[in-house]
Amino acid sequence: MKRVELLAPAGNLEKLKIAFSYGADAVYGGTSTFSLRIRSGKEFDMESFAQGIEYAHSIGKKVYVTINGFPFNSQLNLYKNHIAKMRELNPDAFIISSPGVIRLSKEVAPDIPIHLSTQANVMNAMDAAVYWDMGVSRIIAAREISLKDCEAIKKELPELELEIFVHGSMCFAYSGRCLISALQTGRVPNRGSCANDCRFPYEIYAHNPESGTTFKLEEESEVGTYIMNAKDMNLANHIDEILSSGVIDSLKIEGRTKSPYYVAVVTRAYKEAIDDWYNGRFDASKYQKELHTTQNRGFTDAYLINRPFEKNDTQSLGFTIQDGTHQVAALIDGEGKTWRCKDKTCVGDIVEIVLPIGATISECDNEYGTIFQEDGSWWLKIKKIVSTKGKKFECIHSGDLNDIILPQEFPPYTILRRGIAEAKLKKGLPENGARPYQRVEPKIK
Repeated sequence: MKRVELLAPAGNLEKLKIAFSYGADAVYGGTSTFSLRIRSGKEFDMESFAQGIEYAHSIGKKVYVTINGFPFNSQLNLYKNHIAKMRELNPDAFIISSPGVIRLSKEVAPDIPIHLSTQANVMNAMDAAVYWDMGVSRIIAAREISLKDCEAIKKELPELELEIFVHGSMCFAYSGRCLISALQTGRVPNRGSCANDCRFPYEIYAHNPESGTTFKLEEESEVGTYIMNAKDMNLANHIDEILSSGVIDSLKIEGRTKSPYYVAVVTRAYKEAIDDWYNGRFDASKYQKELHTTQNRGFTDAYLINRPFEKNDTQSLGFTIQDGTHQVAALIDGEGKTWRCKDKTCVGDIVEIVLPIGATISECDNEYGTIFQEDGSWWLKIKKIVSTKGKKFECIHSGDLNDIILPQEFPPYTILRRGIAEAKLKKGLPENGARPYQRVEPKIK
């Protein structure tokens, strides 16, 4: 049996390396506005993206380039030049949405495999066959597809690879085909600049055109008015069903613009789920415990196992995002020698150590801290906070760029975290995890 691939988001070079450290077999990312995530595209330049591909290949991993925007006529030559530049970096595949860009890629970079973006909304074997005939080697199925439909496609086209999303943000519209952001802010979702207007709370009114009377509809207590806010996909409970089907080649995690912690923890959880399934010890509760440490909009198992009309739990009506069960305290650097603060941390604090896949650490006790194991987890008690430049702190705050000395060398990109209640208490915040969406009003021309 061919082993399924775990595909993680790479919003920048650091997140790319973190994804691989925590178990990804491949990552996806890109540069420029030709990708459907403009913000993450700006975090990569050609030099750092080339470094990422070189690094991935040096450790036997893969990088897929996102060129999945839909071009205007004025952009066609720009797309052609961009494809040519990406070709020279020798990535493992291009992710493309537009049939025209597929043909252009075949002309400019005939040796680079093409993966069809989820934006193309493939749901059936007939459409899949059209793209297969165009030279597409893998289809990233629409988020709305069912596992049975995946089985039907694979039966008709056994050599075509199928990739599905298993975790991350869900779209209010049909796999990203949305106009709300373009109408309200002029930011076009299908060209990478979605303003996430579906995540806002809305006031609702009833208007009588005959009398000119308008009534505001009041929000029902405990219900909320986030009327278009979809919960986040979480298919960890169904990894056994997905892998047992034998028709899925790659499991994809959404989130190029999300935090390094999200990339690390979510990738590790699905890596463990995959490994456990192959070894006959699948335990969904273990992976859910870790996934719930991340910020989320509430979780849903979406539509892969259940049809959309069978679901009534896919909306988050009362809030746009809530804190997970944990907060990152610090991220250890790529050499494993220092840490940088991500949340207020003081001398005397005890933080949990989250290790990359396969990494180990040993107990120690010195002037900088004590490392110990308890209840199956590793912990660090901080005894001294001193930077590499000799600056001493009693407490250090998020955003401080001082590199803090560790008690011993750690595996690169190890994470230090604490429970969310403790984190809020340190900052004098309420323990309620829900938080309102802070909308930035667009400039009206």
